[in-house]
Amino acid sequence: MVARWTEWLGERLTGTVTASRDVVEAEFRLILDVFAALVGPLRREVKPWWAKVSERYGRHAAARGIAAGEVVEEMQYLRELLIRNLAPAIAALRPRQGMALLLRLNRLVDKGVGMAVVGYTNAMDATLLPPDGNLEPMPDADEISRSLKELHTDLDGILAVHARA
Repeated sequence: MVARWTEWLGERLTGTVTASRDVVEAEFRLILDVFAALVGPLRREVKPWWAKVSERYGRHAAARGIAAGEVVEEMQYLRELLIRNLAPAIAALRPRQGMALLLRLNRLVDKGVGMAVVGYTNAMDATLLPPDGNLEPMPDADEISRSLKELHTDLDGILAVHARA
């Protein structure tokens, strides 16, 4: 699914000094991993990570130099990708279950879009306002990579704890 997402984004996804194409693809993989956990039995445990991951995605998008509308558009591509890939499985469910799952997916993407915009706005505010300790500075390439590894490690920890239970 990451390959399809990057294919849809096309030229816009070219790497920058702040985030190479590989880093952006790693972020997409993290988003999909968190999303997969959100629709499974660990959704309550993973829900806070969805807010964190999507907020970080917005911050990283600001560092990549894309516009706020493009952040929303990239997340909307996620919605379309999920619907297209999950449509056969959703259609196979009873209508009530399928509709409930589709509504849950859309709510989760909507929350992700909102948090990505919050992250983007906070990153942009940090470039305009004097440092006061309340806003994190715009992330650089090392910060983006470190943040992705940290979030993925946290997610793996949650999944591992519940896999053993």
